[in-house]
Formats: sequence, structure tokens, C-alpha cells
Amino acid sequence: MTDKILLLPDHIANQIAAGEVIQRPASAVKELLENAVDANATFIQLIIQDAGKSLIQVIDNGSGMSETDARMSFERHATSKIQTIEDLFHIRTMGFRGEALASIAAVAQVELKTKRAEEETGTYIEVENSVVNKQEPVALPNGTNISMKNLFFNVPARRSFLKSNAAEMRHIVDEFTRVALSFPQIAFSLTANGQQIFHLDSGTLKQRIVQLLGNNYNSRLVSVKEETDYMNISGFTGKPETAKKTRGDQYFFVNNRFIKSPYLNHAVMNAYQEMIPRDSFPMYVLFIDLDPAQVDVNVHPTKQEIKFEDEKIIYAFLQAAVKHALAQFSITPTLDFDLDASIQQLPSIQQPFTKQKEDATASTPIFKGFTQKNQAHFIEKSDSKTAGLKHWKDFFESQKTGIANPETLNQTEKPSINPRHQGFAFIDDIVPTQLLNTYIILPTENSFLLIHQQAAHERIIYERLSEATMGKAIATQRSMFPLTIELSASDTVLLEDLMPDLQNLGYSIESFGKNTFVVQGSPADVEQGNEKRVIESLLEQYKNFSSDMKFSKREKLIRSLAWQQSIKPGKTLTEKEMKTLAEELFKCDAPNITPNGNPTYMEFKKDYLEKVFKG
Repeated sequence: MTDKILLLPDHIANQIAAGEVIQRPASAVKELLENAVDANATFIQLIIQDAGKSLIQVIDNGSGMSETDARMSFERHATSKIQTIEDLFHIRTMGFRGEALASIAAVAQVELKTKRAEEETGTYIEVENSVVNKQEPVALPNGTNISMKNLFFNVPARRSFLKSNAAEMRHIVDEFTRVALSFPQIAFSLTANGQQIFHLDSGTLKQRIVQLLGNNYNSRLVSVKEETDYMNISGFTGKPETAKKTRGDQYFFVNNRFIKSPYLNHAVMNAYQEMIPRDSFPMYVLFIDLDPAQVDVNVHPTKQEIKFEDEKIIYAFLQAAVKHALAQFSITPTLDFDLDASIQQLPSIQQPFTKQKEDATASTPIFKGFTQKNQAHFIEKSDSKTAGLKHWKDFFESQKTGIANPETLNQTEKPSINPRHQGFAFIDDIVPTQLLNTYIILPTENSFLLIHQQAAHERIIYERLSEATMGKAIATQRSMFPLTIELSASDTVLLEDLMPDLQNLGYSIESFGKNTFVVQGSPADVEQGNEKRVIESLLEQYKNFSSDMKFSKREKLIRSLAWQQSIKPGKTLTEKEMKTLAEELFKCDAPNITPNGNPTYMEFKKDYLEKVFKG
């Protein structure tokens, strides 16, 4: 019998080890950026081609490496940061395991150019499949220039598991954002496929947050700063009005290293208690600085999960620090004079104020109340008690707008509910009733239905959008005044990925340079001038579904739109709108559930009700 246990060849062992460290292009980006930071660089350039599948290049002006160190850096377990086991518990640097370059060289073709300031020439090394193919002197500026080409070229099975370019690029932007937030004193740039996405000058943390996460945070940040003998907490949280439906803009850094911690997130959420809705998430960029001996960062290959020696102390200090910051904000709130861009799209702003409109306005009681003497409290006589209110009612009725108003679902003058659907025998000339501005009570001959208005509308929109993705495209209403919107870099990548599908769903959106888009048109049931809020809300809702891998991109998109465009609880509906909603619901293929599987209505049968009340 032959022996069965054999030692793996080095190149296979390296590929297996690489799987723990380099899971996707973004993993390599993280490792290379952290090495550049540890080299004391003041400017770091990240260059990407084909979402990192073809090229990831990092250029820094840091300390560089000697010829011997450059060659040794590609060996497994090679590191300049750990000499004894105790060093693992006093780590202040970013990369430290000595696995990054060895792992990258095992699954990609790597070119390294590096030079120290005290040396006249640098070193060029070419590595492929863990084998050094070339090493020679080279002339270059001080620092390091490393290129990683054709990721997983020698592991086709791993390469096939990579997502679309847009999805992989989002992960790269996420890693870049984390490192750039952590070191605002370092200048960074990110270029993808020849287009510069970020150019970040060195500056303050607040400037870096605004550069990376968007100008909308510029006047909406609350400073957090608490210092104790045990630990220091600093950074910023968003004012309550910046809370979103997704967790996107939430960053913890412990000793400048990005971490994920549901436990610490709970502390921040508690500090916001009763200040934001339960289903909303505050923005924060918070730095916790404490003795490295109190932290174990070596518990996970990505180093994003850590252990504290005493979690309860960290939790208590963090919650108190955020509460204190928010309390100070609530005492002395700042005024925000930013003008909502959607205001500029209103007809009152866009359309000329003609002489006819001026005369009509001057004759109104409101105008006279401000311009003529003794008119402020004058009440115009009327033959009817309600006539005086008619103008106000007409005014507000004309201003009523909404996204995908249920009345636009069916333009018939007298909607009627078809009794054949779902086996319900509806009463002729039925009059539905709205309950708590959320539910619709709909009588039948032997029962009544309790319909949830948002759930029902969500089902209607979902099926309409599903048909559109199958070829029956929704008509686009061209905007008289195309709207320009600016997004964060990560949202820009996301929207570019969704644009072809959005085109079928009635949205005409064009890229307009760096992180900017022009909305040329939208579906007819989206209010003109409201497109910016609709698209931003759509992206937030889409990210809500991103963690659920069972859905395709298209499915996530139509579910997001269905939720975003549906009428929400609290909206008062007219009798016609309620009838239209019920009629359209029972035309659906699956009228009884929402896309997420929640019920759209409940039926209360007569015999059941009699049984309940008779005991």
C-alpha cells in the first residue's frame, strides 16, 4: 500500500493561503493601500482597470524598499512588523501578517518597482504564480509602484465567482473610502478605466467626509470628542435628519483600522433613541483610540472583526460620547440655508410671472391683507358657509402630487370592482372606507376585506414593472427642464450599473461627467421636479436588498421601485382612489401578497365574526 499523505507543492499551498486574504479585487486593494500607508506615504494613487480584474496599481511616495527587502516581501510569513509573539498584541500598523504580497503573487502577475531615498537606483521585480521571473535595477522616483495584473489568471474557478464589473467596483470604492477616511492627512486619488473618480487633498476629517460621502453632510455633522485615561473617542455623527433607510454611511475605526461591530453600532443607535425613526440608520465616522494591548485584531483574515478586552466599557463610553454630542447639538442647533434643488423646478420658479397672473394675484384677499390698510383681519362676506374655503380647497387640491398616485393606475371615470376576482362577491355600488389612513375596508356579500394600502399598491406596481422588464417597456415622459443630480462615488457606480434596466422602467438618465447625471425623463406618474428624491430613495432602497443574494439585480431593482413608489401609510385617499386601488389589486396575478411575501389584505368572514361575538 502506498502512503496517502503528501506535502502540497509551494505554489498550490500559496494559492490556498491566498484564498483567505485575496477573496476579490477589493481585498488586494485594501492590502496594497495599507502597505502604502505603513510606508509613510503622503500621496497614494490607486489605478484600476476592468474593476481590478485586469489591473490594480498602487503608486506611493513612501519610504520604498531595499533590493533585499523587495525580494523578501513576496515570501510567505515575511514581515517587517512582528519579531516576537508579544508584538501581535501591540500592533499600531495596518498590514502586519506578511501574507499580502505573497498571496497576491500566488494568484496574479505582479510587477514591483521600489526605491529608497538614500539609493541612486531602485529595484524592479516581476513575479508570476509565486515565481520570480525577473529582477533588475530601475530608475524611478522615491517610493513604491506595484501593479497586479490578471487576478486569478491561474485559478479560473475563483475568477468565475467574481461578480459583474459594477459590483466589484463598488467593493473597491468601499475599501478605498475606508482607508481614505482613516487617514485624512494623506492625499489619495482613484482612477478607473482612465477616468478619475476621486482626487482627495490632505485635510481635516470633516473635509474628507464631505469629499467622500457627499456635500449634503457639509452642514449636517455633529462633532464627537471625549477623552479618558482608558480610551479616546473622536469623529462625527450625522444630525438626525440625515438618517437613511440603509446602513451605508457608518464607519468605526479602532486605532485607525476599519472594523465592523454590531455591538458598538447598537451603542450608537441607543444614543439616537427617539431622535430618528426605528427603521432609520444614522451616519457616523467614529474613531476609538486605546492601548493596542486591550484589542485583539488578529481574529479574522480580513482584520475587520476584533475583540476588546472589556467590551462593556467601550460600549458605555461610546454611547455616552455620542449622546453628549447630540445633546450639545440639540441645545444650539445650526441653521441650514441650503436650498433644495427640487424647489428650482417648481412651476412658480420656472414659468414667467405674466401681467395676467400679476393682476389676478393683486385682486386676492391674501394680497390685499399684506398691501392695503385695515385688510389684515377682514373677512369677505359669502352666501355660503363653505364658499370662503373653496378657493383654499381648490388651491390645495391643485397642489396635491404624489409618486405613482393610485388614481393614475386606471383613468376610468367610475372605477368598479370586478366581482369575479378571487371568488369574492362584491356589493354593487360599493363604498370603501379608509381606516387610520392606512387600511381600506371593503365589504363583500358575506365578509369584509381589510386591505393594507401600501402593500396593495406595492403588488400592483411590482407586477407592472415586472411586465416592463419582460419587454413591455414603460413610456418615458420627457422633462421640460432636465434635472442634474450629483451622487457619491459608490452611488455613481451603482446607478451606472442600473441605468440600462431603469431605461425599460421609464427613466431616461445620462451620465454627465464626474459623479453627475442628467435626468432627461421619468415615468408619467413621477412628479416633475421630484426625480432627484426619487432616484436617491431608489438607490437607498436597492442597497437594502444588496445583502440578499437570492435576488437578481433586476429583481432587487423592481422590488426597490415598487416599495419606493407605493403610497405610504398616512396618505388620505379619495373614494375613487380606493376603488381604483382595489380594482387594480384584484387584476394582479398574485393579489394576496406583496413581493416580499407579506399579506396585502385579510378577509373577515361573517360566520367567523358571529362566532367571535357570540362566544
